[in-house]
Amino acid sequence: MHHARFWGLMTRDPLTPELLLQAYAAGIFPMAESRHDPDIFWVDPRMRGVLPLDGFHMSRSLARRIRKGGFNVTFDRDFAGVIDGCASRAETWINPGIRRLSLSLHDLGNAHSVEVWEDGRLGGGVYGITLGGAFFGESMFSRATDASKVALAYLVDRLRENAFVLFDTQFSTPHLASLGAIEIPRTDYRDRLVEALEVQARFTADPAPSPQELLQRITQTS
Repeated sequence: MHHARFWGLMTRDPLTPELLLQAYAAGIFPMAESRHDPDIFWVDPRMRGVLPLDGFHMSRSLARRIRKGGFNVTFDRDFAGVIDGCASRAETWINPGIRRLSLSLHDLGNAHSVEVWEDGRLGGGVYGITLGGAFFGESMFSRATDASKVALAYLVDRLRENAFVLFDTQFSTPHLASLGAIEIPRTDYRDRLVEALEVQARFTADPAPSPQELLQRITQTS
């Protein structure tokens, strides 16, 4: 879910949400070189990042942060705010075309966000695309300490509670690896993707669990 080298072809042709979903189902995804570059690259990594839903690593510091509270977590309350937060990072691959397509997918019910609020302000979040039982993590941002980690913990819980089986992080970074993400070869990823697309899962915007309930569920199954 972070900037990395690109594979694939470059296109300036208008993309549709339907074509984008077909690409995700085929195992590829779009990125731009920067927010100002109109070109979009199709990316097909040789090694794919995934976060096993039963392998989320809840560090002691993150558990303390969640237990302490002081934040409010919501789902799909401010999708545009989350994607704009991700696009405002110093290095971003979200250009206006990708932003437009993501908002369209959200309207169609195929893109979702997790928001972490502190003092009524959006402190961080994560968003991604859904197909079947697969969640394709796109990007995350944090304006408050550990806000993106908190968002990921609540996202993993929501995916598990809603019968998702694949959390695709696209790439693996030290940040994601510290939370349990691993890399698998492209062929293994495609096998997992085919199985996940056969699963009927639905991302719900129900209220978030309490910090205590979240910690209990994650520690019991991780």
